[in-house]
Amino acid sequence: MAVKIKLKRLGKIRAPHYRIVVADSRTRRDGRAIEEIGLYHPVQNPSRMEVNAERVAYWLSVGAQPTEPVLAILKKTGDWQKFKGEPAPAPLLVAEPKADKRALFEAAAKDSGNEPKGEAITPKAKKADKKADEAAAESTSESTEA
Repeated sequence: MAVKIKLKRLGKIRAPHYRIVVADSRTRRDGRAIEEIGLYHPVQNPSRMEVNAERVAYWLSVGAQPTEPVLAILKKTGDWQKFKGEPAPAPLLVAEPKADKRALFEAAAKDSGNEPKGEAITPKAKKADKKADEAAAESTSESTEA
């Protein structure tokens, strides 16, 4: 029986989260799992990755094969390097939360006041103006050739 370490999808349509599970390779993606060994929440900022390192080491040692997405997660957490005997990766950097766009917009609106800045810089060109410009360009090119 081939055993895989793979992701089991949970959550709503546009808000997925996954569990890292050990399952038979023949089972469905969200089918019955032998054991759950971690979590992965990609939508959170920064993404949340929790892995039970002891259980991962055990399952890798008995021959379980990780899928590509799980392998990427294990490389980021350092469990794959520990299993292979390679040096540990650099620690994950936690990204600073982004500034609230609504608050920035309101602050900019208060600074500029309620007065409009003026009209648009480039006026819209009408079709008649474009045709006149093209006709003028053609007449100048004809006069320079003669």
